[in-house]
Amino acid sequence: MAASCSLVCCEEESDSDKAVIVRFSNGSVINADKLDFTMYKNADGKNPRKKRQRIMAAESDRLAYVGNNFGNGSLKCNNLCKYYVGVLNRQTMQMEVHLAQLFNMQPIIPGEDTEIATPQDPNQTYKEKVDSLIEAFGTNKQKRALNSRRLNQVSSDTLHQAVSKAANTVINQKGLEALQQEVAETEAQEDMALHLPPCNAAADRPENVYLFDDSILHIPLLCVNQGTQELQMVLSPVEFEALEQAGSKMATLTPEEMKKMRDDGGSLCVLKHLDNMPTVGEARDRVSRCTFYLSMLFKLARQKFITNKFGQDEGCPRIIQSKLLKTFTMETFNNGSVRNIVSMSMRAKLAAYSLTLLLHMSYMTADLTLLQRDLGITEARMMEIAKSMGLTLIKLGRGKVNKDGPQDTNRQATLVLPLVKYKVFSERRKRKKML
Repeated sequence: MAASCSLVCCEEESDSDKAVIVRFSNGSVINADKLDFTMYKNADGKNPRKKRQRIMAAESDRLAYVGNNFGNGSLKCNNLCKYYVGVLNRQTMQMEVHLAQLFNMQPIIPGEDTEIATPQDPNQTYKEKVDSLIEAFGTNKQKRALNSRRLNQVSSDTLHQAVSKAANTVINQKGLEALQQEVAETEAQEDMALHLPPCNAAADRPENVYLFDDSILHIPLLCVNQGTQELQMVLSPVEFEALEQAGSKMATLTPEEMKKMRDDGGSLCVLKHLDNMPTVGEARDRVSRCTFYLSMLFKLARQKFITNKFGQDEGCPRIIQSKLLKTFTMETFNNGSVRNIVSMSMRAKLAAYSLTLLLHMSYMTADLTLLQRDLGITEARMMEIAKSMGLTLIKLGRGKVNKDGPQDTNRQATLVLPLVKYKVFSERRKRKKML
């Protein structure tokens, strides 16, 4: 009967107490007794990583072998699982079980250069470091994406040279001042393009440049240097019909009520059209409806936050209220609720559409000074909007204006075909130094 033995587990062992198992990469050793084994450990015992580093050296008369448990030549299995070695005591027939670690012994040939790891470049960017990690430890999908990105990437130096060469060619052909002028004009047109009503620069009549309604649908709406736009009229026929009741109230205002409006600081443009309103007929009805809609535009421009009750006190129809909120306000979130506000860009849009309405009400002529004061914007901004619409600007003399109006700053705009294209100055005014 075979002799039996019992297993005895040893106490907790340190790294220095672990048994060593060596494996030679070039085959099995016949005479292991003729090998001299020496183990070296890292002298830095405080570093938690370096204190476990070991180097096993084996020397014979013909060749030397070296193995380590760290670096590229180490076995990864030491980190994935634990190895145990049983040592049998033949006298007590007890087998002691000890922790073990494996070393892969590789021959060292004299005169052969060993591979030295190149230190990491401290000047590498974060992206380059991530790419290096992907090359070493990334998945196949990540490596394919990295190779594809590198293949499609154009050298920054080559691209910079090509751009510089093309820029120099264009500058030599057109000149620097002409290019700066073109850039300034393009930026100004793009800023105002979103706020102007649709424009047909090729119209044969001034009334057809900026449409009042959709009675002329065959005209292609092309704005000056701004491409096509969505059809957006000043007032559609449905909206114009909805203003019948509100317009009739404006037409029946008594002189006392108009005087009260003037004393309360009413809109100058509205009062001017009420004073000069036609006496009877379809023209009076048209002007009264447009005047009410114009008053709603001015009231909207004076407010910052708009509620759903806007215009109810004045008897504004629901369809007109929805049009004003949708066209001239922006929705914002404040304290968990949606609010409609009139931003600076929307004020410019209000000014452009108010100016268009005034042109249709006054035979393609509008008073910019009164409009600017009713909207509460600066004169420079009003001039910029009028120029963007291609209008002809006129400054009346002292003897050509009404007694009630301003005598020296009154400006008018008229729509004359062809539309005027103004030059945009690229130079900015220098600020005065504070003394």
